[in-house]
Amino acid sequence: MFQSWACHQSPMRYLLLLPLLLMGCAPDESISAYVVTDSPYTLTEFNGEPTQISATIEFGADGKFSGRAPCNRYFGVSEDPYPWVKIESIGATKMACPALAEESNYFAALRSMRLAEASGPVLILSNDAEESLTFEQQN
Repeated sequence: MFQSWACHQSPMRYLLLLPLLLMGCAPDESISAYVVTDSPYTLTEFNGEPTQISATIEFGADGKFSGRAPCNRYFGVSEDPYPWVKIESIGATKMACPALAEESNYFAALRSMRLAEASGPVLILSNDAEESLTFEQQN
């Protein structure tokens, strides 16, 4: 009787582990799966106008991003499934420079973006207020 009970319990134990294993195999649906990762995009337009703001953004695995703003390096994560993007928390170094106001404006704009469109070397982040940030990869 003990042997019969043990044989029936072992498969159940493995079935309970199956969802945990499948979660680890889920594909990356974040923006990282749709852009060239580990290669920086340079900001070229701010709300449809050419900009002189010096900023980059680069995506790693699982929606992780980092970049260089006018004064500081920054980083964060956007885990929403593409084409949505949600950049709420931005960590950054704390260096001061004359372009700190531009950097604040850039970070505020970045936090407000909700959609991403990646096409070749171009990445456009936008929101419902018709604001946008356009980035291009440099060859």
